[in-house]
Amino acid sequence: MMTVLIVSQGLLFAAIVALVLVVLALARQIGILHERIAPIGQQTPQRGLDVGQPIPRITMRTLDGAPFPVGERLPAGTIRMLLFVGADCPVCKRVLPIALDVARERGLDPVLVGDGAPPELAAMRDRFALSDIPFITGVELGLVLQVNRLPTLVLLDDSGTILARDVVNTRRQVETLLPTVAGHSAAA
Repeated sequence: MMTVLIVSQGLLFAAIVALVLVVLALARQIGILHERIAPIGQQTPQRGLDVGQPIPRITMRTLDGAPFPVGERLPAGTIRMLLFVGADCPVCKRVLPIALDVARERGLDPVLVGDGAPPELAAMRDRFALSDIPFITGVELGLVLQVNRLPTLVLLDDSGTILARDVVNTRRQVETLLPTVAGHSAAA
C-alpha cells in the first residue's frame, strides 16, 4: 500500500514539473508573438471593388474540389448572389436561410463563399441541406472584394459587375439591396 502511495506521489510531482515546463514554453512563445505583431500605426483599410465595377475572373474551388469560375459572363438577365459566410459565425447561420429564401423568391443565382476550414464548411452545408447550391472556398475572392465582416452579400449582374454589396444581418437588409437590382434589370 505504501509503495502505491509513493509511486502516485512521484507521478504527481513529475506531472507538475511537466506542466511548469509547458507553461514556461508557452510564455516564451507569447512573448515572441507579442514582439512580432507590435503595433505599426494606424492602418487605412483598403476599399476593394465597389458597386459598378466588374470583378476579375477568378477560378475558385467548391467544397468537393471542383473548379468554379466567378466573374465570368452569365446568361442574359442572371443576377448572381454571393453570400460570404463562416462556419463559426452565428449571424451567418441565422441569415443563410433568409438570404437563400429571398434568392429563391426573386430568381437569383445563389453562391455561398465559405470562410474557414473545409470540414467545418462541409458540416455547415450538410446541416442546412445545401447540396444543390454551389459552396466555394478560398481567400482570393474575399481579398479582391476586401470582405472583412461576415455575412457579406454581393450581387453581380450577368457580366460580373457589382450591383450591390453590404454586410447583412436581417431579411430587411437583404431585401434592401434588391431594389438596386430591380432598377438595373429595368434599365438593361
